[in-house]
Amino acid sequence: MNTPKKEIFGWAMYDFANSGFTTVVLTAVFASYFVAVVAGDLPSGEATFYWTLIIAIANGIVLLTAPVIGAIADFSGAKKRFLLISTIGCVIFTAGLSLVGPSDVFLAAILLILACTMFYSGENIIGAFLPEISSAENMGKISAFGWSLGYVGGLIILGISLAYVDVAQQRGEPSTEFVPITMIIVAIGFALASLPTFFWLKERAIKQALPKGRHFFSISFHRLNHTIQHAYQYTDLFRFLVSLCIFYSGINTVIILASIYAQEAMGFETRDTILLILVVNITAAIGAAVFGYLQDRIGALHIIKFTLLIWISAMFIAYYTDDRTTFWVVANLIGLALGSSQSASRALVGLFSPPAKSAEFFGLWGLATKASAIIGPIVYGFIAHISDGNHRQALLSTCIFFILGFILLFSVDQARGQKAATENASDESLRNKNP
Repeated sequence: MNTPKKEIFGWAMYDFANSGFTTVVLTAVFASYFVAVVAGDLPSGEATFYWTLIIAIANGIVLLTAPVIGAIADFSGAKKRFLLISTIGCVIFTAGLSLVGPSDVFLAAILLILACTMFYSGENIIGAFLPEISSAENMGKISAFGWSLGYVGGLIILGISLAYVDVAQQRGEPSTEFVPITMIIVAIGFALASLPTFFWLKERAIKQALPKGRHFFSISFHRLNHTIQHAYQYTDLFRFLVSLCIFYSGINTVIILASIYAQEAMGFETRDTILLILVVNITAAIGAAVFGYLQDRIGALHIIKFTLLIWISAMFIAYYTDDRTTFWVVANLIGLALGSSQSASRALVGLFSPPAKSAEFFGLWGLATKASAIIGPIVYGFIAHISDGNHRQALLSTCIFFILGFILLFSVDQARGQKAATENASDESLRNKNP
C-alpha cells in the first residue's frame, strides 16, 4: 500500500494531539489535584475511589456506544466526521475543567465524564483508520510511529505545563490557580495539533445507500449482531480481546492512578510528579519506536508477551520499594513497556480486522479497553478505600491483571488470525453493500 507520507503523518498527529489529555489531565496533574484539592475534604481512600468511579462511568458510556458508533461510521463513510465531533467535544470540556475548584466534586465529575467520553471515542475512531493507510507488512511500524509521536506530544504539553507550574509556584501561587491554567494549555494544544489530521487524513470509506425502511442504527445493530454470531470466524481476534481486556485493566490503572500513587505512597509534590511523568513519556516514546521496529519482524504478539513480563517485574519492584531512586527505575521500566504494549495491541487488532469492518472491529477493541478502564481502576480504588488508603495493597492487585493477561495470550495465534481476516475480507465488503 502506497499511502502518502503526509497522510500517515496527519494520522499520527492525532496521537500527538490527544496525548496531552492523557498525560496532564488523567495522569500527572488533574488526578492528584482532584484527590488532594477538589475532594480534599474526604479521606484519601474515599477520594481515590471517587476518582476511579468517575473514570469508570465515562468508560462505561464509551463501552456501550463504541461498537455501534463504529458500525455506523463504517456504513455511512463518516469516520472523519465522528472524529471531528469527538475532538471538539473533548477540547471544550477539557477547557471547562479550568472552572473546577475546592469541593467542586460534582462539577468535576460531569466535565470529566464528558471530556473522557469524547476522548475515548476519538481514540477508537482514529485507530480504525490504521488498516486503511497501512499494510500487514508495515502496520506495526506505522502504529508505533503514531504512538511514539503521541509521547512526543505528551512531552511537549507536559513540559509547557511544568514550566508554568514552576513559575507559578515561585510566585507563591496555590494549585487552585495554576492547575486550571494547565487545563487550558491542554485544550489549546489538542485543538491546534489535531489540525493536520483533518487536513491530510482521507476518508476512504464509501457511503452506502440506505435500503428502504432502514436506518443507520438498525443496520449497525444488524452488522454488530452478525459479527458476534460469526465470532468463530475470528477466534483469535476475540481471544486476544479477552486477554487485552485483562492486561489493559493493569495498564489503565497505572495511567489513571500513577500520580495519585506517587503523591500518596511516595510523597511526591506536583512538580515532582510532572517531572516523573515527563521522563516516563520519554522512555515510552523510545519503547514504542524500538519495539515497533521489531514487531514487524518477530510479530506483534511476541512483543506484547515480552512487554507484559516487564510490566509484571515493575509492579513487584514498586510494591516492595520505599526508595525514590528505585521508584524512578520502576517508572522507566513502565515507560518502556507502556508505549510498546499499547502500540503492538492496536497493530494486532488491525491485522485481525477485514478492512470493510475496521471501524466496527476497532469499536470492539474500544469496548475491551474501556471495560478494562472500568475494572482495573475500580478494583484499585475499592481496595484503597477498604484498606484506609493503603495504595501498596491496591497496587498488588494490578499485577494480577498482567499475569492473567500474559497467560491467556498463549491461546492466540497471530498467523491464524491474519489469515481469517484475509479470507473473510471479500465477504465483509459484499455484506456492506447488502446490509
